[in-house]
Amino acid sequence: MRILTVGAGGVGGYFGARLAEKGEDVTFLVREKKKKKLIEQGLRVNSIHGDIQLTPSLITSNDKATPFDLVIFTTKAYHLDQAIQDVRPFIDDQTLILPLLNGVAHYETLDKAFGENVIGGLCFIESAIDSTGAIRQTSQAHRLVYGSRSNRQRDRIEQLQAHLSGTKADFLFSTTIEQEIWHKYLFITVASGITTLFRSSIGPIISSEEGRTFIRRLLTECVTIMKAEEASLSPTIIADHMRTFESVNDNMKSSMLRDMEQGSTTEAHHLQGYLMERAAIHGIEVPTLSTVYTNVSLYEASLT
Repeated sequence: MRILTVGAGGVGGYFGARLAEKGEDVTFLVREKKKKKLIEQGLRVNSIHGDIQLTPSLITSNDKATPFDLVIFTTKAYHLDQAIQDVRPFIDDQTLILPLLNGVAHYETLDKAFGENVIGGLCFIESAIDSTGAIRQTSQAHRLVYGSRSNRQRDRIEQLQAHLSGTKADFLFSTTIEQEIWHKYLFITVASGITTLFRSSIGPIISSEEGRTFIRRLLTECVTIMKAEEASLSPTIIADHMRTFESVNDNMKSSMLRDMEQGSTTEAHHLQGYLMERAAIHGIEVPTLSTVYTNVSLYEASLT
């Protein structure tokens, strides 16, 4: 199976490197500048689960290649449209599309571009490119979850399982992928919302009664919107996520907060903004979510 990973950053570079380490045929689609750097330095992963140093197979959008069997999208939401255009020459009607983006809004865009070839996917990982250009992965979680979104995809995904399993990362097939996507969307929307609003890691927020109350209010508002969207959610999801917040590393920061600290664009419109739009359509009042989104929107406005 020929696998194309769109990007070689903290997510695509890590999971692609783990698959290549196993012996899978993995190629990374990158920009010319990134390609030059990877040719000079190789693809390096520094991880608590074991380091990797490899000479990656690389292409850019200007190169020629036959269609791939699997394309893994790992870009930020605001780069999705460009990424779709970049991969079109490398896709045919048999190519499976596995998105690892946060949220749910991107599925409409990808379905429009690639139809029923788009399967469900998400990942849990803390990783980033460090000052030397290496991928640094620091947490126990390095999990990629995937599954079918229609009956027509099931046979093809069963064939995919053999190629994604057996690596030094957790590639897990799920029969409830739609629910898992919504559950992660809920968690990351709240986690990024509270950490950016309070400019703090999780620990100091969850350790105060006021912080826990704020988290629960935000969870409740987001769940109300998602239920109006007929999302598949566990009946105990709020209690489950509260326990998760209480158990995570006190120093954990959301990637959105790290983006803000670096003066970068965020995915706020794709995460909190999408839920704000759906709340307006359903006539749902969401004062807590509105406060969170206003905070990040003012930050985004300051970048222009």
